[in-house]
Amino acid sequence: MHLARRMWTLFEPLHAVTYFAPEAREQFEAAGLRGFWRGYFAGRAAVLGPVGPAPVVAAFFGFAPATVARALPDVWSRATPAAALEARQSGSVAALRRLLTEVGEDHVAEAADLLSRAALAADTAGRVLGAANLAQPMPADPYARLWQAATILREHRGDGHVAALVTAGLDGCEALAWRSGLDLSRQTLQPARGWTDEEWAAAVGRLHQRGWLTSAGTATTSAVEAHRRIERITDEAAMRPWHALGPTDRLVDLLTPLARAAARAIPEINPIGLPVRS
Repeated sequence: MHLARRMWTLFEPLHAVTYFAPEAREQFEAAGLRGFWRGYFAGRAAVLGPVGPAPVVAAFFGFAPATVARALPDVWSRATPAAALEARQSGSVAALRRLLTEVGEDHVAEAADLLSRAALAADTAGRVLGAANLAQPMPADPYARLWQAATILREHRGDGHVAALVTAGLDGCEALAWRSGLDLSRQTLQPARGWTDEEWAAAVGRLHQRGWLTSAGTATTSAVEAHRRIERITDEAAMRPWHALGPTDRLVDLLTPLARAAARAIPEINPIGLPVRS
């Protein structure tokens, strides 16, 4: 496994509690953001300020514009970006404290120190979400620092992945329809990103004409080769933090039990494509 991909499997669960843990939902609701998608869009977009839907559709990439527009800019009448950021972090930290109870705080603190060193070395040119999260203060609390570092790194990697998809000539719905023909199910991806059946069918049709999907929506050899190429580009674009950190063996040892514990909050089948039971 490419080093950058291996590291992603270890830090992504630490960030993803934001979306799946009950503590996160509770904090968003306490801030006035009732309903999963209000908390999701407000919490993740708040680093950009009180933006409307267009920048979020572009940066998040895979979401249907109509889905984003149902949340933005309405969420800013319910909670300020600062309140959304506070809710996101406090809920995530509460979830990590619960999930990591079997791991000592010294272990968490050392992992947070190393992971934050990597995160602070992330290159942000052309990476809007990575840059905006990197601009946030790095917390002193080790659980908050661990979560913030994981968040910077996952958005940094995600920005690079979006660039790879754009370079491959894919739009948001096509990227999902293509993945559904490879390794993730349409039943997981389409509802989670809000595309209509008509939009999905149109995307499948374009990919069929391109030779990436059969008429039934399954991947062709060209699609499999494109997947390998795009994932390789994504991994290579995510390497600068790990080059800056140097040897990662100690961090891998520290993160492995943390990732396994955090993964208990994540559904086995999830739209992130994260293998949480490995």
